[in-house]
Amino acid sequence: MSELPDRDAINALFAGNYADPFSLLGMHRTQQGLEVRALLPEALEVWVIETSTGRKLAQLVCEDARGFFSGVIPRRKNHFRYQLAVNWHGQQNLVDDAYRFGPLLQEMDLWLLAEGTHLRPYETLGAHGDVIDGVFGTRFCVWAPNARRVSVVGDFNFWDGRRHPMRLRQELGIWELFVPGAVNGQLYKYEIIDANGDLRIKADPYAFEAQMRPQTASMICGLPEPVEMKEERKAANGFDAPISIYEVHLGSWRRHTDNNFWLSYKELAEQLVPYVKEMGFTHIELLPINEHPFDGSWGYQPLGMYAPTRRFGTRDEFRAFIDAAHEAGLNVLLDWVPGHFPSDDFGLARFDGTQLYEHSDPREGFHQDWNTLIYNFGRREVSNYLSGNALYWTERFGIDGLRVDAVASMIYRDYSRNEGEWVPNQFGGRENLEAIEFLRYTNRTLGTVASGSVTMAEESTDYPGVTRPTEGGGLGFWFKWNLGWMHDTLDYMQVDPIYRKHHHNLMSFGMMYNYTENFVLPLSHDEVVHGKRSILDRMPGDAWQKFANLRAYYGWMWGFPGKKLLFMGNEFAQGREWNHDVSLDWHLLEGGDNWHHGVQRLVRDLNHTYQYYTPLHQLDFDPAGFEWLVVNDAEHSVFAFVRRDREGNEVIVVSNFTPVPRPGYRFGVNQPGYWREVLNTDQHEYHGSDVRIHRVHTDEQESHGRPQSLSLDLPPLATVWLVREAE
Repeated sequence: MSELPDRDAINALFAGNYADPFSLLGMHRTQQGLEVRALLPEALEVWVIETSTGRKLAQLVCEDARGFFSGVIPRRKNHFRYQLAVNWHGQQNLVDDAYRFGPLLQEMDLWLLAEGTHLRPYETLGAHGDVIDGVFGTRFCVWAPNARRVSVVGDFNFWDGRRHPMRLRQELGIWELFVPGAVNGQLYKYEIIDANGDLRIKADPYAFEAQMRPQTASMICGLPEPVEMKEERKAANGFDAPISIYEVHLGSWRRHTDNNFWLSYKELAEQLVPYVKEMGFTHIELLPINEHPFDGSWGYQPLGMYAPTRRFGTRDEFRAFIDAAHEAGLNVLLDWVPGHFPSDDFGLARFDGTQLYEHSDPREGFHQDWNTLIYNFGRREVSNYLSGNALYWTERFGIDGLRVDAVASMIYRDYSRNEGEWVPNQFGGRENLEAIEFLRYTNRTLGTVASGSVTMAEESTDYPGVTRPTEGGGLGFWFKWNLGWMHDTLDYMQVDPIYRKHHHNLMSFGMMYNYTENFVLPLSHDEVVHGKRSILDRMPGDAWQKFANLRAYYGWMWGFPGKKLLFMGNEFAQGREWNHDVSLDWHLLEGGDNWHHGVQRLVRDLNHTYQYYTPLHQLDFDPAGFEWLVVNDAEHSVFAFVRRDREGNEVIVVSNFTPVPRPGYRFGVNQPGYWREVLNTDQHEYHGSDVRIHRVHTDEQESHGRPQSLSLDLPPLATVWLVREAE
């Protein structure tokens, strides 16, 4: 039987150092009878009201001028539902007492959270609107095992940490509280007395919406309804599907011309979505949209993993943007950053006064390159926080896939570190075994629970089996960015054509390892920043040659095995580096038809033609889908290869990477008959010299080890696609 609280307990409660408020506040049986105690700073008068009858049962006595009230309920022995009628400076309010409600976490949730295997931890942790005993409010749950006290503060309690200290579930280190009257749209944070006795004000790691920087509060809002992944979207993610990705930074794709302000999610749905569809892309990939404090990080230093950034609108408006993309037949990918997070005080860093989400040893827990903290993947609650987040975006927003950033920095303990700056794993190796298991678990989970969604790894080393099944020791990703192909081919294209014959193998080397992984060919945002120059500006020669080189390169890229990715602005050959603070250079497309229009039309036609002809995409990851026709002609810098589908249909891709036309260029082919041009990067519509092939028949003349051959007039600095006509 609970006794009257002593003065020390009351003092500790007001000082914010009392870790078990439910033992002190609420309704208790005492030797004097059934007693109600309440913490109501600045209240003048408090009455206990029986909820079922509305009768006043007893007035509570102010035991402490700071706002501690208590009183015995006459003639009552058993607990009952009650409310408090509180007079604050002449205004009376009827309130429900947060301390009359029992524990919130259910046994199964407790079990799964303790194991770190809760599929949907976001359904339990965070802020959730609820109705308990007929009372509307919000239940708050936060993991802070080493805190001495945690209070939820917000619009509903004057941001006063004394008013709503939380209950500690000691078996998990989770603090919980149901706050009656806290409703959607109100802001909140957690006020923490940490392990060292210091006061910390933290945003909710599981917040579903947050204020826009520089404000940092979390916002109460309900979970969005689950989104079913339709069969068309699943098929569009398939290994044999034509995947062409338009990578976008929402803050700088296009801006308002009058004030340079961002477009909203609604405006992006109206402008970006139809543009991407018209250009023939199949997927939109968004640079990270998780809430982040610093614009210049482009979202790659996220703190609100569960909250879409408010820069462009509300959470629901973001979901409407995703819906608009789906209605247009586009899949949506999110750039996802589970590898590191910034050290801002309001975020995860030293959350409860200890290195809770990060490692304590900076050799394991600090990214020297980015001045960020590294998640401790070996801590079950941390890996569960992140794996649950992956499922959250796919299930609750209908995201079709995640591009996982900087995988190499996660799986290697010595990533970008010198000897002595890293800690080996338990076997003395350099692999981060905990991060590897986290990635495998996350990929397995998505493959099982969110079937049809995919993950893509940005992995910059030759780690084996990135896109191979976890059962066989792989990481379980569906696709991997082919950064080796990107570097090699860009290095080749930057060379003056007269010297390209000395670097011929840079264009062909990608086929030496092409079937080791399921590759995406990326020309991403990373290639147009930090002094690297734009893709156009890397091309050699005068203006005509720069554009011709770029068009030939794009024709080669879209013909080569692997899914495609192009960063915004590259589709119309933006001439300057990307600047996240301003719009793309759309003015380049004003004032009449020009070279930029030509590149834009080419990319549109590449996408549509690539989708139409199954040989160009169906067997990307099968050796039967590719064959060299000409690979050793370094002297002329000419390549030719075949793309093939399951039925044996072929598309021939021929590239001439010199500014010299090659009349009568002969090479052997597999299938005799008429071949016609279906795309030529040199044609007039793209502002080329318009050296066309149109329609040509094979000759019974042996070449390159084949009994029949074609003789073509190859255009300068161009790529041509040919298909065989039915007899």
